[in-house]
Amino acid sequence: MEALQIIVSIFILALASSLTFASDPSPLQDFCVAINDPKGSVFVNGKFCKDAKLAKADDFYFSGLHIRKNTSNIFGSTVTPVNVAQMPGLHTLGISMVRIDYAPYGGLIPPHTHPRASEILVVLEGTLHVCFVTSNPDNRLISKVLYPGDVFVFPVGLIHFQYNIGNTYVVAFAGLSSENPRVITIANAVFGSNPSINADILAKAFNLDWKMVKNLQFEF
Repeated sequence: MEALQIIVSIFILALASSLTFASDPSPLQDFCVAINDPKGSVFVNGKFCKDAKLAKADDFYFSGLHIRKNTSNIFGSTVTPVNVAQMPGLHTLGISMVRIDYAPYGGLIPPHTHPRASEILVVLEGTLHVCFVTSNPDNRLISKVLYPGDVFVFPVGLIHFQYNIGNTYVVAFAGLSSENPRVITIANAVFGSNPSINADILAKAFNLDWKMVKNLQFEF
C-alpha cells in the first residue's frame, strides 16, 4: 500500500502540473523557495525567494501523508495539505496536493470551491461519492461513485463535494493546479461571513424565513 501511495502521488502531481496554465503563472527561474525574510533577493507572488545557492533538499520535502488522520469532527473528514505553507519549494511551481481521510458512514467534504485550481482526485481505500455542479444557467449535478484506483477531476472554480457512502474509512489523494489553491466553503462563506451578510438579503436569495437565516448565521 505504501508503494502504491507513492506512485499515486507522483501520478497526481504530474497530471496537476499540466493544468498550471489555468492558475499560477509559469516561473522564470528553476525554483523559488519561499521564505518570510525581507532580505530575500527576489519577491515573487507574495513571498521572498531564498538564494538558490542556499536551497536544500528539505525545502522540497514533506513527510507524513501515510498517516491516517483523526476524523472525529462535525464533518467526519480531515484534509492534510501539502502546499507552499508546508513545502516552501512548491512556490511558483503551480502545484500542490492533499490527503483526505473520511470517516465511515457519511464522512463529508462539504460543498466548496477552489478559486485558483482544478483538482484531480484518486481513491486508495473505500467507496466515495463525488459531485460537482456546473455554472449558471444549467447548474447540472455531475456525480460518480469511486472505488479504489478510480480517478475524478473537479474543474477550477466549480462547487464540488465528496461523501463516504460506505461502512469503512476512505483515503483519497488529490492534486491541485496551484501552490496555494485556497478553499471557499459555501455555507461558511454565506452564513458565516465577518461581518454577517444582511439577513434580509439571504432570506430573499435563498427563499428562507428570516429567523431561519439568523439561526444559520448563529450556527456558523
